Amino acid sequence: MIEEKSSFRVIKDGQNCAKLNMATDDALISSFENNDTPIFRVYHWTNSFTIGVSQDFSSYSFTNDYVGDYAKRVTGGGVLFHGHDLSYSLVIPTELLKSYNIKQSYEKICYFLINFYKKLGLKTNYAKDDESVMLSKSEFCQVGFEAYDILVNGQKIGGNAQRRTKKVIFQHGSIPLYTVKKSNTNDDKCNSIDNRYGISLEDLNINLTYEKAKELLIDSFEKSFNVELISSQLTQKEINKKEELLKDKYDYTI
Repeated sequence: MIEEKSSFRVIKDGQNCAKLNMATDDALISSFENNDTPIFRVYHWTNSFTIGVSQDFSSYSFTNDYVGDYAKRVTGGGVLFHGHDLSYSLVIPTELLKSYNIKQSYEKICYFLINFYKKLGLKTNYAKDDESVMLSKSEFCQVGFEAYDILVNGQKIGGNAQRRTKKVIFQHGSIPLYTVKKSNTNDDKCNSIDNRYGISLEDLNINLTYEKAKELLIDSFEKSFNVELISSQLTQKEINKKEELLKDKYDYTI
């Protein structure tokens, strides 16, 4: 179990475009071997968006607004807008959470996020535990409600998604830090897209820089699971895999 003083590599990354961020996640998963140290990565984004692995970019008219700065995630789910949010990625050996089913592991992992919000003075709970919330699917991540979506003061904030392979449980998620200003236009469609960014910490009168938010999130992870954190960067193997993926899968030239 995570509580057994496991060691985690912590990769404190900076701001990257969508393709670089998703290729990094992809490389961490595909490079991971059975005896490798689990990984916790924190990072942020340029103004971009990602979609779930089963979605199609041609379904969305706003792709031109992002000048190619968008990518598919390795997980499912809907459209998620970036550039105002802090994200994390976790690569955990399946063996480490073998006693948990998918729902249990999801709740277990999200515990550090619940504590992160609580330490900011916010009331948090899962959507499944709020009787006033109707669970529903949506093509936009911030619109629908999944059972383990996190609610802050009764409103959904951020989003998380998980993928499993034989070797790893991979989970990543987003914490919106800043308010996304609505368009000045009266066009209802533009306003509805802006609304799909969801609420942010700034909307809740909490102002954090990216660096401070990363610091607090890492601290919450360490204390929530009582783990040893080892400061790290991508290994050469992971860098090579990332460069390969950028060229062959993400159509990105370094």
